[in-house]
Amino acid sequence: MTDEDKSGDLKALYKSLSWQLLEVTENAAMAAARAAGHGDKYLADAAAVDAMRTALNRIDGISIEIKIGEGERDDAPMLFIGERLGKGQIVVDIAVDPLENTNATANLNSGAVCVLAAAPSGGLIQASDTYMDKLCVGRDAADYVDIRLEPEDNVHRLARALKRRDTRELTITVLDRERNAELVSKLRSTGARVRLIPDGDLMPCIFSCFRGVGVHAVMGIGAAPEGVISAAAVKLLGGKMQAIWKPRDDADRERMIAMGVRVDDVYTQDDLAPADDLIFCATAVTPVMTTSKAVLEGVSFFPGGAKTNSLVITRGFMNFVPTTHILDREVFEAEKSEFRLY
Repeated sequence: MTDEDKSGDLKALYKSLSWQLLEVTENAAMAAARAAGHGDKYLADAAAVDAMRTALNRIDGISIEIKIGEGERDDAPMLFIGERLGKGQIVVDIAVDPLENTNATANLNSGAVCVLAAAPSGGLIQASDTYMDKLCVGRDAADYVDIRLEPEDNVHRLARALKRRDTRELTITVLDRERNAELVSKLRSTGARVRLIPDGDLMPCIFSCFRGVGVHAVMGIGAAPEGVISAAAVKLLGGKMQAIWKPRDDADRERMIAMGVRVDDVYTQDDLAPADDLIFCATAVTPVMTTSKAVLEGVSFFPGGAKTNSLVITRGFMNFVPTTHILDREVFEAEKSEFRLY
């Protein structure tokens, strides 16, 4: 087989893989949705992890290595960093959060999503489940902002980049944490609106690359796994992400250094997700909202089936994917269910 043939086969594999990975997040979302609303975030998280691990193991032709995952910080169910799944010859790196925003899932509130990013071997950074300071903006502002500047400077630069005469027209999304309190105060001093979110900064980071959804930037300290996954999508969408690692303690710092992480450096989307052939998949468990709209609807069940809504981004396309799943053919046909919105 020639090198050209091998390259063609690899491209065909990744095109097929994007849809197989979509099934992974869909299955995880349906499993989490069944456990949602019972007030137990670990129950929903475990359901998503089990469904995701099972689905990843079913993909033919590839061997998966988990490069960064969620769960170490709070002993939650997780796919482990360094865990290998599948038995294929081609190695694929995965950064994963089986259930982003477990609190929302437990209480059936908005913002829960099952999400992953994939790349050829070596295409995603490996790091511990720690924290990072993040700055995410879309393509139009990519050349204007810098995480090393004061937040006030970045707000004014963002306004110029987006051709806004008034900073009050800007909305900055920040995780509602004590560690971000000073940042919020500085942002509000500029007149910019601050949207405080209780959990889940991953999807807002991605929405900062969309126009018309009311997310002009994401700033502040959040979790690192979400940061790596966000970086893959931001890179595919042409936006800008900068991040500075924030180890939890000295032991965490030493572990990250041993992994090859330059702890005090500014990382960009190209450092966090260096591969070109990236795949991003996300399926909403509950509606994923911005200040102005629901971008993804959550899982809904009907007799014999379920409806999911997902976002898939690759180097070649971006699709919003509504899917109707037949989960029980006998019930589906007996109840005369149809392929339609529920």
